Amino acid sequence: MERFGEDVLISYKDDVARDVLAAGVDEWAAENSYSPKRIFGKFLPKQNAERIAPVLISGDATLPLTTVVEENGMRFGLDFGAGYSAGLFIDQRANRTSVRRDAPKRLLNTFAYTCSFSVAAAMAGAETVSVDLSKKSLDRGRENFALNGLDAAAHRFYADDVLDVLPRLARKKEIFNTIILDPPTFSRGNKGRRFQVEEDLQALLLAALDLAAPRAKILLSTNCARLPRRALENIAHFALKATRRAAEFQAEPPLPDIPPDAAAQTLWLLMKG
Repeated sequence: MERFGEDVLISYKDDVARDVLAAGVDEWAAENSYSPKRIFGKFLPKQNAERIAPVLISGDATLPLTTVVEENGMRFGLDFGAGYSAGLFIDQRANRTSVRRDAPKRLLNTFAYTCSFSVAAAMAGAETVSVDLSKKSLDRGRENFALNGLDAAAHRFYADDVLDVLPRLARKKEIFNTIILDPPTFSRGNKGRRFQVEEDLQALLLAALDLAAPRAKILLSTNCARLPRRALENIAHFALKATRRAAEFQAEPPLPDIPPDAAAQTLWLLMKG
């Protein structure tokens, strides 16, 4: 169960789980003096091809499917009808807070989706570069910039394949103080190129290390259940050895409201040089 302002989103694998969670929403709402306007349900299929947008379970069906929520002083637009995800992954909120607290000079956000990490960095004065295959997602990212009083024209957005963009940035000798690597489990890139996180995360990190400034921070993150934190550390060790660089590993404390096995696995690399 996820609360987005006055809306609640239930993610479920079968109808029994949906009904149990819906009852849980009612119980939690009564205990916390909270009355959701709407409850949406999102079915979690075994195959990505079966993914559909959330459906309204209860509440006012005449309300628009777009809304705005606030997180730690930042505003983000949601759209419950745009696709499988509404536009904000709440299990990354501690990492977004970390980015804003660090106030990097330059941030590279790969697989940027609706650019929430870019917004967090820009709120702290950073120059940002956001890369995602989906132009529609980046357009929503620009809207998130506007929601926070930020000039999107002062930042760069590339609707392109991340694995094509990173080498181009390296050839231009660009470097970044913070780099976000939070890819999907599976995607198709330019010319149908297949990206599978278990196979390609290492190559992604190697490409990112070419762009990491001295003392940079790199976020390595995935929601792939087959890549636990230990696997992320192994990938990081290999990439660091291959590039003859060194880093310390760090993670934000677990979120109090999301079980560790339900949240994205994340690892921060704190570059030593």
